[in-house]
Amino acid sequence: MSTSLLRPRCLSFLLAALLLWGGLSLAPAQSLRAVRADTLYTMTGGPIQDGVVLIENETIAAVGPASEVDVPASAKVHEASVVTPGLIDPRGTVGLSGIYNVSADQDQLDTSAPMQPALRALDAYNPREQLVSFVQQLGVTTVHTGHAPGALISGQTATFSTAGETVEAALRDSVTTVAFTLGPDAQARFERPGTRAKGVSMLRQALLDAQAAMEGEEGGGDLGQNVLQDVLRGEVPALITAHRAHDIQTALRLQDEFGFEMILDGAAEAYLVVDEIKEAGVPVILHPTMVRPSGTTQNAAFTTAATLHEAGISVAIQTGWEPYVPKTRVALYEAAIAMAHGLPRPAALASITREAAQILGLENVGTLVPGQRADLALFDGDPFEYTTHVCTVLSGGKVVSDECN
Repeated sequence: MSTSLLRPRCLSFLLAALLLWGGLSLAPAQSLRAVRADTLYTMTGGPIQDGVVLIENETIAAVGPASEVDVPASAKVHEASVVTPGLIDPRGTVGLSGIYNVSADQDQLDTSAPMQPALRALDAYNPREQLVSFVQQLGVTTVHTGHAPGALISGQTATFSTAGETVEAALRDSVTTVAFTLGPDAQARFERPGTRAKGVSMLRQALLDAQAAMEGEEGGGDLGQNVLQDVLRGEVPALITAHRAHDIQTALRLQDEFGFEMILDGAAEAYLVVDEIKEAGVPVILHPTMVRPSGTTQNAAFTTAATLHEAGISVAIQTGWEPYVPKTRVALYEAAIAMAHGLPRPAALASITREAAQILGLENVGTLVPGQRADLALFDGDPFEYTTHVCTVLSGGKVVSDECN
């Protein structure tokens, strides 16, 4: 037998021997990164001057002043003026709404029926949609997205990373909430309901039917009813869009009657019912600060976020759904305007990081602490200054946007 035939076999025996002996490992190499910032916002305490975040693979390994964090020589180092957690858009339609505003890329609202709890954002989300990469370049690493307001029950929402080329790779939570709408916004596109009272009666009947089926251990074939049973069990929050004060009060009555977990959405006139919202212990994902004041939002105020925060109500600020191109707003800008009208700086940044994560039940994003997913936004200046740029975005420890280089 020739030596050329023996050589590969000999090499395979040698490789096996080395593996058994422990002298060679085929485990993937560890990825190390360090992010150094003049000012580091961890969202768990005050800002750290000359701070460092050490990242191992997808996870934050250490955080602190540069003098206290040992950065291995092998680590890839990124530097920035300011570093924050990756931003979270707590309510939008990105990935269902497309950037071109044509019928082929507008899946945010189905108008074939006023109540469709079985509709899943998971089945409509497009991770390759340009609108997703657009918000990612603005520092957003997590989007809570799904069916828009405009129907009594428009469908289920979900939470995604803005990184990942497939739905499975981007998915963080397949059913985050079920989206409801109260008031005129739920009436315009349908023959029924014709009035507020009719709309609420239809919702109550749907919830009562789901409750009866659940107590009788029936069901299983009706997808929509199964979803409402999850809401009634407290397994999935109800995200109720209500802008007018009396619609907000109706939402609170429904929550009290059926005992489900609720997140108040929009809430343009929340400043009129602060005590009721606080007593109910309901968090608010507030409308964009710069929302156009018309229709149900005609009494929106720049100061509402500050008012809710001062009252001790958990508040996040959303980009919402917009009917015009590019179909979304800039989360950081909306928070900045709220800050300019009384919301303290730490609370403004928390409204699109830590507070948003807590309201949505997201446990591994929104702060920069060891063990968290390494989602970071790197800025060349104060994030709330109009002239500042998002230079680099890391998602799961990987650079997904690097606009300044």
